[in-house]
Parts: sequence; C-alpha cells; structure tokens
Amino acid sequence: MVMISGFILTVLVYAVTKRMYRTLHFVLFSPILTSLLLLVFILASFHLSYRTYNQSASWLTDLLKPATVAFAIPLYKHFHILRKHAAEIVSGIAAGVVTAISSSVLLATSMHLQASVVNSLAPRSITTPIAMDVAREVGGVPVMTAVFVILTALIGLLAAPVVIRLLHIRSPLAQGTLYGTGAHGIGTSRAFEIGGLEGTISSLSMILAALFTLVLAPLGVPLLHQWLEFHIRM
Repeated sequence: MVMISGFILTVLVYAVTKRMYRTLHFVLFSPILTSLLLLVFILASFHLSYRTYNQSASWLTDLLKPATVAFAIPLYKHFHILRKHAAEIVSGIAAGVVTAISSSVLLATSMHLQASVVNSLAPRSITTPIAMDVAREVGGVPVMTAVFVILTALIGLLAAPVVIRLLHIRSPLAQGTLYGTGAHGIGTSRAFEIGGLEGTISSLSMILAALFTLVLAPLGVPLLHQWLEFHIRM
C-alpha cells in the first residue's frame, strides 16, 4: 500500500487542482503550481518524508521519459514552419539567453549580493535540472537556483500575457518563443493551452535555451565578473 500511496496522492491532487483551474482559469491556479504547493502542504502536515513519498511516486517520474519523447510529434507536425523560420527562432532564443544571464549577473552584483547568490541567479531562465547543473559549474548553489527558476517561471507566466497585449504580439511563433524562453516548463504548458503551434515553439525554445545556457553560462559568467571588477577599479 505504501508503494502506491504517493502515486495515488499525486494523481488525486493533480485532478483536484486541474478541476479548480478549469473553474477559476487564472494563471496562479495552474495545476503545475497549485498541485506542487498542495503536495508540500500535505507532506508537511502529516510529517511524511520526501524520500518515502518519492519512492512511491517515482512511477510518475519514469513516465517523464516517454512524455518528453512525445514532444517529437508536434515538432514533426510543424516541422515545415520551424524550418522556414529557423533563423528568427534561434536568434531570438539566443538573445533571450544572453539577456537573462547578463541582466541577472549585473543586477545582482549592483545590489551587492554575495558571489554565490549571483552565480545561482545566472541560469535561472532554464528548466530546473539543467539550471542546477549549470549553477554548480559556475560556482552557484543548486538548491538556491531551483528556487530562482520557479520564481522566474511564475513571473514569466504572469508577465507574458501583459507583454503580448502591450506589444500587440499576434504571431504564434513569437508567443511560443516568449513563453518557452521566459517561463520554460510552466510557460510551455500554458502555451499548449493557447494552441498547438505555440506549445510546439515553446517546447523547442525551452530546449534550445537550455543548450545555449549550458554553453554560454560557464564562459559568460566569469567574463562578466572580470568586466565588473575592471570597471569598479576604474
């Protein structure tokens, strides 16, 4: 019974939060967020260890592998559009990654935060597992980075509709790139609610942003620190 309790609990919590989201339909009530918070509350209230819960809920984690592979279906469906606009998509995502890394380091440094915090902020705009690996490589704290990633996703999820409305962004490609680059996994979930093409572009943007960050962060973060030190001395 213990081996399936976490699995059943997770499915039930997700079903409840999804029904609540369909009724209220507000981004802060997205099941990705509310189910996480509700599970944390339940585990803390009943003094259940995460290890015990994870042992019985690991089946769902294993299902992430075929679910990730399933992203190939919409990518294949819209491949002709992706190929046609490849240059715009790649350049836009690369610009977003550079902006995210540089703005995080520069703003955090200007606020005189500790170096470990600054380095933990640098990879905040990509999906959590990869962001934690990047943080470890550049001298950050992976656990702290995970928190920054979640906060970035939530802010991106709230800001995206406002940006789209203010800038009159009508292109599904632009909207998908915005959600995937700015709010990664949670943004991609929201993008698929808008449309299949938006979700496909968002998932592709999330993947490419992670790849770009893996390459650029270890090179760019030390350079930014050196540049800041030089200007401080000047």
